[in-house]
Amino acid sequence: MKKKRRRHDPEFKARVALEALKGNKTIQEIAGEFGIHPVQVSDWKKIMAEKAATVFDPKAAKTDTEEFEREREKLHAKIGQQAVELDWLAKKSRQLGL
Repeated sequence: MKKKRRRHDPEFKARVALEALKGNKTIQEIAGEFGIHPVQVSDWKKIMAEKAATVFDPKAAKTDTEEFEREREKLHAKIGQQAVELDWLAKKSRQLGL
């Protein structure tokens, strides 16, 4: 039987990545301590190092929020369009006696 895949929350990933960035322990030691694969520790460390500058950039946070809002508006419009189409189809099916 396959093992269920574990999902880690962002706080856990950040804690592991910060520990790796400190350099006090080897990747192997950190992986053993947190019970994850060493490659995962390296990946999270790399991501943390690449995206660290965005933590202090107010424009990056604003961009993420704006992108989220645009996507939300787009999805709401799609839902509205589908509701109108569904209503139209229901009306037509009643008219045809289906």
